[in-house]
Amino acid sequence: MSQPPSQQPPQGGFGAPQEPPQDQPPAPAQPPQAPVGPPPTPPPSGPAYGYPQTPPAPQPGYGYPQAPGQAPGEAPGPYGQQPSGPYGQQPGPYGQPGPGGYGQPAPGPYGQPTQPGYGYPQQQYPGVPAPGGSGGSGGPFKGKTGVLAAAAVAVVLLVGAGAWYVVSDSGDDPKKPVAGPSEDAKGSEAPSASPSVDEGDGTGGGRETDDDLNAGRKPGEAKVAWLQKNEVDLPRNGGEIRGPWFVGDTVVTALYRGISGYSVADGKKKWTVALPADICATPNTTSPDGKIVIGIQNGTTDRSTCSVMQMIDLNTGKAGWKSEVKKSGAFDLISDIGLAISGNTVTAGRTSYSSAYRVSDGKQLFGTPTGNCRTFAFAGGPKLIAAANCRNDDVDNPQHQLQELDPVTGKAKWTYQPPRGWEIKKTYSVSPLVVSLENKKKKQWSVAAFTDNGKLRSQMSPAKGDLVTANCGGLLSIFGQQLEGCSGVAADASTLYMATKTDTTGSARTNKVVAFDLNTGKPKWTVPAPAERTVSPIGMEGGKVLLYAEPRYDKPGAILTIPPTGGSTSVLLQHPEGTNRIENSLFGGLNTVYRDGRSFILPKRISGSDDGEMEQATALVFSK
Repeated sequence: MSQPPSQQPPQGGFGAPQEPPQDQPPAPAQPPQAPVGPPPTPPPSGPAYGYPQTPPAPQPGYGYPQAPGQAPGEAPGPYGQQPSGPYGQQPGPYGQPGPGGYGQPAPGPYGQPTQPGYGYPQQQYPGVPAPGGSGGSGGPFKGKTGVLAAAAVAVVLLVGAGAWYVVSDSGDDPKKPVAGPSEDAKGSEAPSASPSVDEGDGTGGGRETDDDLNAGRKPGEAKVAWLQKNEVDLPRNGGEIRGPWFVGDTVVTALYRGISGYSVADGKKKWTVALPADICATPNTTSPDGKIVIGIQNGTTDRSTCSVMQMIDLNTGKAGWKSEVKKSGAFDLISDIGLAISGNTVTAGRTSYSSAYRVSDGKQLFGTPTGNCRTFAFAGGPKLIAAANCRNDDVDNPQHQLQELDPVTGKAKWTYQPPRGWEIKKTYSVSPLVVSLENKKKKQWSVAAFTDNGKLRSQMSPAKGDLVTANCGGLLSIFGQQLEGCSGVAADASTLYMATKTDTTGSARTNKVVAFDLNTGKPKWTVPAPAERTVSPIGMEGGKVLLYAEPRYDKPGAILTIPPTGGSTSVLLQHPEGTNRIENSLFGGLNTVYRDGRSFILPKRISGSDDGEMEQATALVFSK
């Protein structure tokens, strides 16, 4: 059966043909054999070797006094979706608009937001001055990072044009593509500690469990364990809520220039560490003994960069060592760092240089590897995964490599090279290892699974017509990159679970969950969301898939489960109708965690437009 021009399979390569998401305007007409193309192709994520760079201006010192607030900018709604359908979100309490109430970046094809500085037109948000205009310098969007204004990236994979292109999984010649039809379609400086620590007074703004938020709770509904309101005087552009991290009976979140620990049971604040500059990088995980290393700006001016590492013990709320990642040679771009923790090792990845340090004392363990390939990003957790860019004579046809490293020595346990042109973008899971890749030149995406010894295990091949998505949003920098940061996906040893793109063709928004066999890449089963609801995977619990059923204007959210064999959804924790308006008010995308019988609902960003009010919800927690 012939395919429309926009769905013709590519002439070789790693991945499958793509088309823009259904909610995008149609692309300009293309010649019959050309795929639909996005805006001009941005440069590869890694460094372009062999091209001299102008050294940046000297950077200001760490600990500059606070500057005025930044210009506003908001992130898109969850999973890169534009609000659509008849169920528009209603404005919530605490002065917050509902999801989508702020200008969203206009995504280009494949769910990617257009990025100024890469040949794309710049997206402006209502009330946001253009870069270089007036507006303060105290928020996270300054200098290079200000150009991107908290764009959230949603990875979208479309397969169904009748062919699936893979590389050899034998490991003998990973550079050689094999095409065929799918059956189913040195030591560091002495560290220092300078942040101030507030032990907390035991009240901390947490809400009591006998609050009237539980008045009128219906049978079968969860109770509100606590509601946390914002206490931070934010700049005008607001701030990103990072975390949560769990250490014992403490849940920790970070916002703007502080990181705080709260009681899991009732939300009472245990401690706060105040920081001298904006938080700009955080890892997904902590060390096994509950320590974390976060990135903060090295000053508070427009020319500050994300280069300072600060260790904090989340058990006690005590700040430990602090060290700045220094420039390494004339061609080292001063780019923002990305952090990842595996065991007692924290890695800092930048454009073309990387380094690793001991979490406990800050001692450097290893640096950028010698040779032709430079590591630029990491993912942590049970394994330390690294992405590297290898020098070649064609910047439009990059050569990346994927590795698992020993977290103490930095020695590679294995190395895998995708075909030329394919860039490693994100990890959806570290164990088992599932990675997304992109070929910008061919305008293709792929999601690939790997074995424990680094062999290509499979590539995901959805059923015809299905678009599956992952929310890989968060703050972006022009140069820096992180392999971590994706949500809306879950995995166990044999299966990857993803949600499809929201279907808005009916009377209400809805979607499905697809389970992929990691050994074959083929769908095992597909389960629709409950009627007129949208869901996203958030993890695993007792062998079952955990889903968050997103709230509607007239229905609260819920935590659902699906058996690993498929079937229908079951309600694990039904959020109460009495707090539906609050749950709906958490805009800028949600970070949802289910743990020990409680669901934690946190917005990814909060507004700073009403500096005097500060009546915004930063965490809503339900329990059985």
